[in-house]
Amino acid sequence: MVDLKLLQSDFESVFKALQKKHVDYKLLEKLKNISLAMKAKRQFLESLQTEQNADSRLFGALMKEGGDTSKLRAKLNANKEAIAAADEEVRNLESDLAALAAMTPNIPDSDVPEGADENDNIILKTVLDAPLFDFAPKEHFELEPNWIDFERGVKLAKSRFSVLKNEGAKLERALINYMLDFNAKRGFKEVNVPYIVNRESLFGTGQLPKFEEDLFKIDGEELFLAPTSEVPVTNLFRDEILNEEDLPIKLTCYSACFRKEAGSAGRDTRGMIRQHQFDKVEIVSIAAQEQSDKVFDEMLACASDLLTSLGLSHRHILLCGGDLGFSAAKTVDLEVWFPGQNRYREISSVSNTRDFQARRAKIRYKNGKKNLLAHTLNGSSLAVGRTLIAIMENYQNKDGSVRIPEALKKYM
Repeated sequence: MVDLKLLQSDFESVFKALQKKHVDYKLLEKLKNISLAMKAKRQFLESLQTEQNADSRLFGALMKEGGDTSKLRAKLNANKEAIAAADEEVRNLESDLAALAAMTPNIPDSDVPEGADENDNIILKTVLDAPLFDFAPKEHFELEPNWIDFERGVKLAKSRFSVLKNEGAKLERALINYMLDFNAKRGFKEVNVPYIVNRESLFGTGQLPKFEEDLFKIDGEELFLAPTSEVPVTNLFRDEILNEEDLPIKLTCYSACFRKEAGSAGRDTRGMIRQHQFDKVEIVSIAAQEQSDKVFDEMLACASDLLTSLGLSHRHILLCGGDLGFSAAKTVDLEVWFPGQNRYREISSVSNTRDFQARRAKIRYKNGKKNLLAHTLNGSSLAVGRTLIAIMENYQNKDGSVRIPEALKKYM
């Protein structure tokens, strides 16, 4: 959640930073005005309470002395009603402020570039050369291996579901195990979490209330299918105060992920690029504030080195403000080369949310006598389905068969 104290004290700087995300000025101005009104009303309430306490002590003294208390009694009663009215106004303003703040995105880092959309993102570097073929490479759904059954996926559920079988199913399982082992060697401890999460968890990481239309909700319950294991893994520490010496906490988790993809109708309808259900191995870190930049670099290196170990050409993309996610202060995407499409496609996003999620989820750590908000970070390491089809396209043979990368052979 956006820092309301910062908004009150330096509105113009916050607004200038959020312009990178193209946040409406009127929304921020309304947020500031409600925040200032609440602060003024709270001060007024406190002054009434102070006056009431002083008059109550005076009333008690007069009673002991047998003095006339009628005027003071009337004043106390009137002040009591004013306190109740002011208290209700404060609570209403707090509710309005919380609702508006929950819809306000995170402030981008200063080094996030200006830009409208993905076309304004910056290529930082490319790792490994794209493979050369002496034939026209095919897309994954055109290859000969009997690995993916799209028709039966639709029969079992609906469009954008698929069935993996034969060596495709084995390769998916091999990738999951390989990724978890790779991340563990980099210091990420493995956890296994529920695929179903509650509303509080989704609020903590920023999916709710703004993006409810993208989620699969369980009928009659305040529960949802997790869109990414970032949600349950980060929320392991919701409403907790951690010890600073235990930070950073670095975790990795495999899960199935579920998304309606409501905002992407008509995009990538062929193949496995954009599915309603997909597997992903996630890395999540909870860091002290001064650690998060270093941890971000470690997470990015982990995901990039994993792709390198599989021999997959990829590039690092710094997202501009217009393409930056709601909760992220900074994101670097990893895009892998798909020769069948003759283009790079996103396979991982590594994000630092600073204290945005921690403020929403109340994740703190003890620094001396003070409790500070932690920094939370997350990254795909990697999207398993996209890695599988990247392998299919990059390791394809002219006859349509597919070779297995050396690093995965023992996992097959």
